[in-house]
Amino acid sequence: MLEHRIKASSFLVSVIFLLVFVLQLVNGEDPYRFYTWNVSYGDIYPLGVKQQGILINGQFPGPLIESVTNDNLVINVFNSLDEPFLLSWNGIMQRRNSWQDGVFGTNCPIPPGRNFTYNLQVKDQIGSFFYFPSLAFHKAAGGYGGIKIASRSVIPVPFPPPAGDYTVLAGDWFKQNHTDLKAILDSGHDLPFPDGLLINGRGSNAFTFNVEQGKTYRFRISNVGLTTSINFRIQGHKLVLVEVEGTHSLQNTYDSIDVHLGQSYSVLVTADQPPKDYYIVVSTRFTSPVLTTTSALHYSNSAGGLDGAPPGGPTTQIDWSINEARSLRRNLTASGPRPNPQGSYHYGMINTTRTIRLVNSAPVIDGKQRYAVNSVSFIAPDTPLKLADFFKISGVFSLGGIQDYPTGGVSLKTAVMPADFRGYVEVVFENPEETVQSWHVDGHHFFVVGMDGGQWSEASRTGYNLRDTISRVTVQVYPKSWTAVYMPLDNVGMWNVRSENWVRQYLGQQFYLRVYSPANSWRDEAPIPNNVLLCGRAVGHQP
Repeated sequence: MLEHRIKASSFLVSVIFLLVFVLQLVNGEDPYRFYTWNVSYGDIYPLGVKQQGILINGQFPGPLIESVTNDNLVINVFNSLDEPFLLSWNGIMQRRNSWQDGVFGTNCPIPPGRNFTYNLQVKDQIGSFFYFPSLAFHKAAGGYGGIKIASRSVIPVPFPPPAGDYTVLAGDWFKQNHTDLKAILDSGHDLPFPDGLLINGRGSNAFTFNVEQGKTYRFRISNVGLTTSINFRIQGHKLVLVEVEGTHSLQNTYDSIDVHLGQSYSVLVTADQPPKDYYIVVSTRFTSPVLTTTSALHYSNSAGGLDGAPPGGPTTQIDWSINEARSLRRNLTASGPRPNPQGSYHYGMINTTRTIRLVNSAPVIDGKQRYAVNSVSFIAPDTPLKLADFFKISGVFSLGGIQDYPTGGVSLKTAVMPADFRGYVEVVFENPEETVQSWHVDGHHFFVVGMDGGQWSEASRTGYNLRDTISRVTVQVYPKSWTAVYMPLDNVGMWNVRSENWVRQYLGQQFYLRVYSPANSWRDEAPIPNNVLLCGRAVGHQP
């Protein structure tokens, strides 16, 4: 029955596509791209052991989304699993439209045997991102894929077109099925150490990237793992950094680059070595033992295969990683998604309206491991927060239930932090623990103005980079350290602020930021979608 529905829906989408294409020609509207995805279980063997994976159109990883700035993406997702499912879009801003964000705070899950159509626009964005399943620890079973947003043809790009463009989705992996991992967490325990690393869904030496001698290629690298930072390097080749999560960077050259959980980078690699095969290496950072996996960079005129041992890289060195992170700079003269130079936005000259200090912790509550931020461990509601807010359903979440600073003690809450539209906030992520943290904010980008060891204080501001720091959507915080960002609150909606360590996120290290405009205008926020799914206490309400 579901197969017939998918075929009928695909035909309908094709008809709609033709109609929309004609309207675009008449009205000059931004282009539309249509996708029909079927989400199902399937057998996968990424580490040589049979597992139940989550496939999209039979693929693991899922299909690559290729788009251009301002494109409209219409993605019809059929859920053929036996449990509810949602996809979220890491780094896509969802301008005025948190209705499409795909986390439980904003969307009801797609029930088994049903479908939901996401309507996204990659408004004023370029760069490298990824999508992933956001519910029930599904991310441990796959279901993720890459997103590429190219510049419009009229916008100059600060490097020549590469000969090829490769997406690298890398991260740690467990041999246990996601249901078993979820059960471990639900019982109050932490996960064991990962079993290995994957590159594009495969283990060591199972993936090959083909190049021609003398040509330059773009590699878009994302850490889609669950618990560990990684380091990326290519034997005998330099990495020229060109983009960080939608920002053109200064084109610094690196031997290797750290990619923390949820982060994405673009590097240029020139095939300028003798023709043979070279190791592409991904290894864990700040772990003992160190996990390593490899793929091959294959020259078309290769005179030999991989030989010798893969090149080593940094392991537990924190200072090395901090220095590399501080070297990231914004290309001030390059155009971003618009023709004006990136440096025309003087982020360091804007007065901040508020300071928010976010401190992570790892409490044990009632004998079970939890994680928290500012003394609050988040518990999932029975109704998406965005729907509860829209329909004015009381008792679903606690507005103001999380403070701008740690308060001592720990409580379990469905916490929402209020914020004013068009505010400009300083956020200081403080990490008193011994492990690296990685933080993501949906619907927003931020400027990483400072990071250092020890305790943050107001005096720390004297060391901020207020001229040319990178802006991004996910940032790391080193052990016993802090990271400060400036963030424009330019997107009305209900937005997830979370740890990208998926264990910590699942066990409470997250909350929601409600960016509010009293104008209640479609200029500031898109209306509730006509196809909105209702669940929990929202059932029976009329959109």
